[in-house]
Amino acid sequence: MSPRGRPRDTEVDERVLQAATELLLRRGYGGLSTDEVAERAGIAKTTLYRRWPTKDHLALAVVARLQDHDEITDTGDIRRDLTDYMEKVAAGLDRMRVAGLPPGQESRSAGTVAELVAAAARHDDVGELERDVYARRNALACRLIERARDEGRLRPDVDPMTLLEQLAGALYYRVLITGDPVDRAYAERLVAAALDGAL
Repeated sequence: MSPRGRPRDTEVDERVLQAATELLLRRGYGGLSTDEVAERAGIAKTTLYRRWPTKDHLALAVVARLQDHDEITDTGDIRRDLTDYMEKVAAGLDRMRVAGLPPGQESRSAGTVAELVAAAARHDDVGELERDVYARRNALACRLIERARDEGRLRPDVDPMTLLEQLAGALYYRVLITGDPVDRAYAERLVAAALDGAL
């Protein structure tokens, strides 16, 4: 049975997401206008709303797109690989935290990170989409930990998801609650503390 309607135009998707990414990073969540995105992408507003019914949906699509560019490498050195990955997670959080601020300006506010958490509370389907986005990323990182465990580089009783949650959860806590910086140095300390109990 053939699918109904025309296939989704991926070129339109790319134009919309490119325009939305530029606006979100330059102006922040408050400055992301779906009408302006549609205009910049050269499409009707109804076309955009069929794909992303609210600004929350569109902002999450931008974050998912940005995350897809972050690779998870497996060099065989679990400490280095997890630190590299946590640094990428931290960089993504910082990118969203300062979205809309003048270049070089720092902030203890969670910025767009908090807006996306709130979006998940506003819309059940956005919450489900957020969980799907992070589940895909977590699966890749968990496989990295599983390989290290199976090869004897971690204790055999290490639970990959629990270890990953300890690491990523600490980053989100600093961004959302304390406002403290998340950077390479913090990622190194975080991974070292977790792995010292897992080796």
